[in-house]
Amino acid sequence: MSDADHYFLGVDGGGTGCRARIEDAQGNVLGQGLSGPATTRLGIDAAWASIAKAFDAAIEEAGFGPAKTARISAGIGLAGIGRKGALEALREIAHPFASIDFVSDGVGACLGAHSGQDGAIVIAGTGSIGLGFVDGRDLRVGGYGFPISDEGSGADLGLKAVQLALRAHDGRHERTALLAEVMQRFEGDPMEAVAWMDRASATDYAVLAPMVMRHADQGDPVGRRIVQSAAEQIDTLVRVLFEQGAPRVTLLGGLSSPLEPWLAPDVRRRLKPADGDAVSGAIILAKRSCGGR
Repeated sequence: MSDADHYFLGVDGGGTGCRARIEDAQGNVLGQGLSGPATTRLGIDAAWASIAKAFDAAIEEAGFGPAKTARISAGIGLAGIGRKGALEALREIAHPFASIDFVSDGVGACLGAHSGQDGAIVIAGTGSIGLGFVDGRDLRVGGYGFPISDEGSGADLGLKAVQLALRAHDGRHERTALLAEVMQRFEGDPMEAVAWMDRASATDYAVLAPMVMRHADQGDPVGRRIVQSAAEQIDTLVRVLFEQGAPRVTLLGGLSSPLEPWLAPDVRRRLKPADGDAVSGAIILAKRSCGGR
């Protein structure tokens, strides 16, 4: 099959949503699709159902029938693919494509950020992680999951705000506008916070991050300290990736823009804008898989 007869599907499956895009060999976008969360944390079947919903929508928009769909090489970036047995289970699932390959959503984002070349990314979102590849070596810093890791993430900001709000409620810490607003979420009752904690996920804690950023930007002293501490953690991830040989590092994730002004000047100067998104990275993966067949 010549390149002209081939199509490429990229899917970015993350904890908040899933995006799919089909391109031809020249990079023209033929179809796109969206669906809900796609992460192995929800189970392999649920993750694949979300992936399939997104690529089915892209196939429909492209107007592809079975014959053209069979000429697609697919690259899938999926959150949580490092969980034991996840990759093996995904490879067992029947699909309609010429080929399919899987990587973590972070690796997909890194491929897209640097057009498939060596480099690294730091993701600051609900969680945080630094990862990349240099001369065939995989780099990884942090990202072992909340609450034991993911320093500088949205979940981490939310956790620290709740901790300090409870201390302020007891009189163990200064009370500021930020901490008062956090306690208002729990109707001023620490036991409401305890009940919430029992069922709260990293995403639930990360919902508090915009509040923390808002108060920090308005000069709240506790908000500023929380955000500055988070920025220092992100600074460290970036610096360690450079120390490990990454020729370029890009900051990504929902917290990347609001947090960037808080980063150290030397870190901000060295950051590189992303070339493309995680779906672009998944398409790069698809093209590599196609070329290796």
